Amino acid sequence: MIQRTLLFVSLYLISCGEGPAAVKNNKKRDYATFHKEAKAFCKKEKFNEDYYFLVDLSVHSGKNRFYIYDFKTGKISDEKLVTHGSCDAGQVNDTKWEKVKFSNKDNSHCSSKGKYKIGKRDSSTWGIKIKYWLHGLEETNSNAVDRIIVLHSWSAISNTEIFPKYTPLSWGCPAVSDDFMKVLDKKLQKTNKPVLLWIID
Repeated sequence: MIQRTLLFVSLYLISCGEGPAAVKNNKKRDYATFHKEAKAFCKKEKFNEDYYFLVDLSVHSGKNRFYIYDFKTGKISDEKLVTHGSCDAGQVNDTKWEKVKFSNKDNSHCSSKGKYKIGKRDSSTWGIKIKYWLHGLEETNSNAVDRIIVLHSWSAISNTEIFPKYTPLSWGCPAVSDDFMKVLDKKLQKTNKPVLLWIID
């Protein structure tokens, strides 16, 4: 009787996705090291020391993976969905929805990881018609301006998580929902110092 009960419980956990593997996969990543490095970087480079933006492209695109981290409180103050690049220009990329590929090459349609300085506010043809130029600060993203990799919104992106569905793919830009872009735009217009955006995987 005991063996039968244990077997039933085990099968239930597996079928409901609550077994050890599922719990491990759903565990939130610890970003403490990134936050510490970002804070030191912002202080050294005279960037905004109130907050920065962290984009973790290792997270499923249907889940929140664009984070606003508040240096003062030591907490993530907001998080939403964000696109990654299709990375399909001139090549077959069958796993583009599930797995992010990175490139710094022009016309690759790929995301580029690394630290960016959020630059000038400008007009856009997408979303709420506002974009911010992104200046790549590392070898992995140094062509961002030439590639027109910008922070903008897109009406096709949900303002809430859609997992297990995927967020639409971009041509390399970190695009967010229209509502979230309004939040970002409001914050960015209030600062007179550059803001750090850091894309990781």
